[in-house]
Amino acid sequence: MDFVPAYEFRKCVERYGGNYKVQSFTCWEQYLCMAFAQLTYRESLRDIETCLGVAENKLYHMGIRGRVSRSTLAYANETRNWRIYADFAQVLIHTARALYANDDFGIELKQTAYTLDATTIDLCLSLFPWAQFRKGKGAVKMHTLLDLRDNIPTVIKITHGKVHDVNMLDELIMEAGAIYIMNRGYLDFARLYRVNQSLAFFVTRTKSNFNFKRLYSQRVDKTTGVQSDQIIVVKGFYARKDYPEHLRRIRFFDTESNRRIIF
Repeated sequence: MDFVPAYEFRKCVERYGGNYKVQSFTCWEQYLCMAFAQLTYRESLRDIETCLGVAENKLYHMGIRGRVSRSTLAYANETRNWRIYADFAQVLIHTARALYANDDFGIELKQTAYTLDATTIDLCLSLFPWAQFRKGKGAVKMHTLLDLRDNIPTVIKITHGKVHDVNMLDELIMEAGAIYIMNRGYLDFARLYRVNQSLAFFVTRTKSNFNFKRLYSQRVDKTTGVQSDQIIVVKGFYARKDYPEHLRRIRFFDTESNRRIIF
């Protein structure tokens, strides 16, 4: 916890009045308990309570002033303003990204490279009736934008399971000059054109029914695995309207998986 800036945390707490009328178990104590649970892979509130109870004599020196009970921790998690911890997470992310800013991550790129993807987390409908996904199944989706240089998530958004992955592009503020790598689930020409208009770059795989017209081809070194490098335009009235500019289509043969990939 020496690496955690307590002053910045207090600023976040004061911003949202987190300790208003709190007599015991402050936001800082709650954060310490949840950080302990995350770092030691605790699986439940009862698990957290039991483990911290074993080391009760040492908790005071960590900043936890009283005994941690399951009901107190549950109430704090339910009622405290989540924006306190969201803002503090951004403080920690900003600090961590600065440490890795000049690290080599295997690719000679000066720009920041991000990958965007979503993970579906299954939930029980009887416990989470609001998390509707399918008729007999509940779920939420965690949309994550990951900085590849340091493997630190810069944006995380949790939505209902029915929300399509591509909607996350509407939530992002694109960074000029950055490269966004996505799978084919994010192939929406209107949204991708907004990425291009933000002076950012995107890389995504094409779908099997992708309709395009080749304008010209560029020279490639086939020893690198690149089989073709083409400048194209999309065909179709609506697709051309959504993305009126040129696109670059690259066909690559991956020797490890023995298959052809088209970006």
